[in-house]
Amino acid sequence: MLEKRYHPLPEKPTVAETRRPRRLEVRPPVERLEQPPGERLAVSGVRKLLFLMLAGLFFALGALGAVLPVLPATPFLLLTSYFLVRCSPRLNQRLLRSPLLGPILTDWQVHGGVRIDVKVQAIVMVVLVVGLTIFFTGGSLLAIGIIALLAAFGIVVIMRLPTAKR
Repeated sequence: MLEKRYHPLPEKPTVAETRRPRRLEVRPPVERLEQPPGERLAVSGVRKLLFLMLAGLFFALGALGAVLPVLPATPFLLLTSYFLVRCSPRLNQRLLRSPLLGPILTDWQVHGGVRIDVKVQAIVMVVLVVGLTIFFTGGSLLAIGIIALLAAFGIVVIMRLPTAKR
């Protein structure tokens, strides 16, 4: 005769277990979900070449953003790191170890934001470069207005970046 096995009902979760977390968790990219645990995110073939080219493009835009006040550097550097992790982890480690760009990327990846002193330096550089540009070029009022408007937009973007929590 077959025995009947009865399983006890699962316990109801407590109120603390059913609460939503206060901070939204960032979901990993779809690629990470498709790969079995322990596997690398590496790509190969044509896709690797495409990712390497995109990393180079975004690195160039990030380098321009470090110099030009109207172009933010951080988003492009984050995209550079995103593509380098998948096509060349060794190059990504070199980027993270870079004395100029590495701390910004590390703060973003580890602490979820940009340090306040980096924000202040970026805003001071924008104001300084725009001020010198306006002073030495002596352009028309329209050109000065456009430059000032773009600089103000850049400053707003910098201020809205999350501050790193240490």
